[in-house]
Amino acid sequence: MKVTTDACLFGAWSVEEVKSQIPMAIGTKVKNILDIGSGTGLLSLMLAQKNPEVKILAIEIDEDAKTQAKENVDASPWKERIDTIEGDVKDYCFPEKFDVIISNPPFYEKEIRSETDNKNVAHHSENLTLEELLNVIKTNLNRNGSFLLLLPYKRNEEAKQLFKDQELSISKILFIRQSLKHDYFRIFLKGDLRIKEKETEFDEMSIWDEQQQYTKEFVRLLKDYYLHL
Repeated sequence: MKVTTDACLFGAWSVEEVKSQIPMAIGTKVKNILDIGSGTGLLSLMLAQKNPEVKILAIEIDEDAKTQAKENVDASPWKERIDTIEGDVKDYCFPEKFDVIISNPPFYEKEIRSETDNKNVAHHSENLTLEELLNVIKTNLNRNGSFLLLLPYKRNEEAKQLFKDQELSISKILFIRQSLKHDYFRIFLKGDLRIKEKETEFDEMSIWDEQQQYTKEFVRLLKDYYLHL
């Protein structure tokens, strides 16, 4: 499976958000993370690299992707802290709730499909719609926990309504551009259970600057993961 730049950026941003959440509240720490639709394990590996006390459970419905994720995890220094499982998260009964839930979910609903089955699983949400994903998050998130999602920008308004319907709060939104000349194409979201009303923090960043070089913010987030930054 292809590893995209926006997925790597989302992973690095998520690492920063998880680190900022420790401790979650007085006397508590982030102990466990659920990675929904983990693919080849990219997000789980990035989170494990920077959060040495955290246990991560990575669930993936596609057998080939899960197999590759396990190979990647087993070859890493963090294999003792990441468990990879194959399964449909909608039907899976987790023995505990999670302090953080992260997902780079399938992007597209009701759109033209690829002729390749594994691409359909990766990119289309027939197996897991956004509404179903939010319901899974609401069911499995600790009271003081948070969730982190990557979505296409064009689903921004739809997502707002779904969060409202599921009684989930959005505490932070980061809008992503390919370059300063482009419109937004991705959004990174941080949210939690709606315990009390709060203002949403908005920010934006570009991957490339005017000289077609990585921006300083991109380099800051990814320098520990990319070899040539």
